Amino acid sequence: QVQVVESGGGLVQAGGSLRLSCAASGSIFSFNYMGWYRQAPGKQRELVAAITSGGTTNYADSVKGRFTISGDNAKNTVYLQMNSLKPEDTDVYYCAADLRFVVGGPFMRYWGQGTQVTVSS
Repeated sequence: QVQVVESGGGLVQAGGSLRLSCAASGSIFSFNYMGWYRQAPGKQRELVAAITSGGTTNYADSVKGRFTISGDNAKNTVYLQMNSLKPEDTDVYYCAADLRFVVGGPFMRYWGQGTQVTVSS
C-alpha cells in the first residue's frame, strides 16, 4: 500500500520556524517530483515549493528567501524548512509525490492528507 504522510505542522508565532516532512512509503522504485502545496478555506490549492529528484527547486514568490525545500531520494522523503513565518502562511499544507514502482514504469501522482500550519500574530 502506498502512503504519503505529512508531519511537522503546528502553531507558531510570527517570525518563528517550522519544518515539515513528507514521506512516501510502499513498493516505490523512485520519485521524479515532490512538492508542497497549500490551500486555505475557500481558496484554490497553490504550489509553495517543489523539488525534482535531480535537485531542481521551485518556489512561490511569497515564500522565496524564507522557505527551503530539500529531498532525500533514497528515503522518498521531502522536507520544507519554513522560516520567518507570517500569519498569511496559515494554511493546510499538502504534499504531492509523483511516484513510480518499477524501472521504466509510469509516474503517478499521490497526495497526502495535509498538515495544518497556523501562524499567530
